Amino acid sequence: MDELVDQIVAATGLDRAAARKAVGIIIGFLNREGPADKVKELIDKLPGARALADENSGASGGLMGVFNDLTGAGLGFAEIQSVASAFISFARAKLGDREVDAVVRAVPGLASFI
Repeated sequence: MDELVDQIVAATGLDRAAARKAVGIIIGFLNREGPADKVKELIDKLPGARALADENSGASGGLMGVFNDLTGAGLGFAEIQSVASAFISFARAKLGDREVDAVVRAVPGLASFI
């Protein structure tokens, strides 16, 4: 996940700790809210993602919960969109569109958020 965190820092100007926390919140959210089989595969194929998911397992639920967690971590709306978009792009580059899109489609409302 270091590669993704570095990309987010460069694109958004967030500090490294905030970018890492944001990625962890998003991965934790997908782990809780997404289809278990598809999300497990996605997380297992992204190096470091499992540790971030485990660190963020107790976060709020639902789209509003993840939004609140991200704003609570100091991100504004534009930064949240940038981080979410960067995560999806990174995952697509590593795993392919089909696998990532299946997860996005399976979480109600997620597609409109990114």
